[in-house]
Amino acid sequence: MRLKTAAFKRTCRLAAVVSLAAASFQCGSSGKLANVESQSICNCTPTAPESTDFRHDAKHVPIPNTTPQEITVDTVLGWPQDKNLPSDAPRTGRELQVFHIGHAFLQHVSINNGDCDIHLEISGTADKNAPRIITETPVDDEYCSARMSIQSQLKQHGFTLDSQHGGELPQALPAEVTGLALEDFEHHRGSAQVATVWEVHPAIVNVLQ
Repeated sequence: MRLKTAAFKRTCRLAAVVSLAAASFQCGSSGKLANVESQSICNCTPTAPESTDFRHDAKHVPIPNTTPQEITVDTVLGWPQDKNLPSDAPRTGRELQVFHIGHAFLQHVSINNGDCDIHLEISGTADKNAPRIITETPVDDEYCSARMSIQSQLKQHGFTLDSQHGGELPQALPAEVTGLALEDFEHHRGSAQVATVWEVHPAIVNVLQ
């Protein structure tokens, strides 16, 4: 009986060790997968050449470390639009200013496979039919942490953002945006609610809790 009891205890200890090892492996694997998922949003390869991207050089610049000017979504919607802007036009005027939109609602988020920028649409209210402006976070290395941050913030709300997932949010999320103004051109860049060619691009977007 004592031999059987001892053997039984050894079997239990072995099972416990195996279970612990399996749990550690699963946790480690999950951690690695999460890290790979986060890093992949920074390692996107554009499917379109830079030469086809309107005002490419103007879009891919750092955001100056200066005090931003406070504006609203309605401010951007009210800016006059130039229909004849050259495709290689350098930044001028308000495009050299840093802006902060402290009260907005994030409505749509996706990754543009053509240039790999994160495309985000914001409105002044949570109404799904409210007019929107586009903000974009470039694929440039300096924006990697911002890209991983918005991906993580959206994941906390049950929304997956990567090269295969994205789109219209089920419900608008309060958000803030900091970045440079940029005038793009009308080429069906987003949803039907996008109401201006003016964008905040490059931009850093944060979901507000």
